[in-house]
Amino acid sequence: MSEQLFELKGNLFTLSVLRLLTSDLSALGKQLDAKIAQAPKFFAGAPLVINLEAIQECDIDFIQLHSLLKGLAFNPVGVCSGSDIQHTAAKEAGFSVVNYSKDAQQPKAVTPAPVTVEAQPTMVVETTVRSGLQVYAKGRDLIVLGSVSHGAEVIADGHIHIYGTLRGRAIAGAQGNKDATIFCQKLEAELVSVNGSYWISDSLQGELWGQPACIRQRQDSLHISALVKG
Repeated sequence: MSEQLFELKGNLFTLSVLRLLTSDLSALGKQLDAKIAQAPKFFAGAPLVINLEAIQECDIDFIQLHSLLKGLAFNPVGVCSGSDIQHTAAKEAGFSVVNYSKDAQQPKAVTPAPVTVEAQPTMVVETTVRSGLQVYAKGRDLIVLGSVSHGAEVIADGHIHIYGTLRGRAIAGAQGNKDATIFCQKLEAELVSVNGSYWISDSLQGELWGQPACIRQRQDSLHISALVKG
């Protein structure tokens, strides 16, 4: 017998979900492009499922939709919650049809598998992280004594502490630490992520926008609370 060259197993991955509210693909493309510009590297190659629940009565050019999403650097893999006619058209355009789950309405990145990382001393950045710069605290926590500017990115495998304003992107628990937390004195972020779960600025602009806050992962989604001062 020949040597077995693969294993085929079932598994569960968390995919990003794009819930369509319009069939106007031109307008959709413009809004998506503006949204992606807030964190282009974060969304590049992200596997995407398109939720059709809100537009089941609409005709959709799925070939054009697939091309649009690929052009924006997404990886469109399937559709869900559409009509039978939509699902048939989507399959003809190269999409898979996946089962619907309410959990899928929460946008998430693919959660990285936990890895063992040897603990390192905390990295301390004593200045503001300027636009266009990226700081990565591999295997450790990160402390920024200044601010994180628009267009800047700070990443840590552990916690992130920002003693100024967080205006750019902060990614904690980058290697699968579900207990990681982002702390900042003023929340005005373009994007925050903990252990693969992420929110962009529109989702952050609640009562704690512009306030001291901490961001944690709770049950595969993010939870934001006030940063209590002693």
